[in-house]
Amino acid sequence: QVQLQESGPGLVKPSQTLSLTCTVSGGSITTNYYYWSWIRQPPGKGLEWIGYIAYSGSTYYSPSLKSRTSISRDTSKNQFTLQLSSVTPEDTAVYYCARANLLAVTYWGQGTQVTVSS
Repeated sequence: QVQLQESGPGLVKPSQTLSLTCTVSGGSITTNYYYWSWIRQPPGKGLEWIGYIAYSGSTYYSPSLKSRTSISRDTSKNQFTLQLSSVTPEDTAVYYCARANLLAVTYWGQGTQVTVSS
């Protein structure tokens, strides 16, 4: 059974960089053909896909967030990381890491609350 666990600070100041790490167990982040994704849900709003890093190491980001987003990985630790720069209070959300194939999300982390506030 694949398990994903988000970790990182729960409070970030405006203009700073939000950084979260997803630790994966029960499967390798290099296994064909999975896409390791970040998704968020602001309070009272729907889910928003942020981007992914693929099994190959390639990345793709939501056009609305591309300029501020970087997803990377450390295969030796079986982890992947989200960095979202220049954050504002509108970036406050529950952030999820997830595993997806071409059709759907197949595993979710439990989610972690990140609040952007001074």
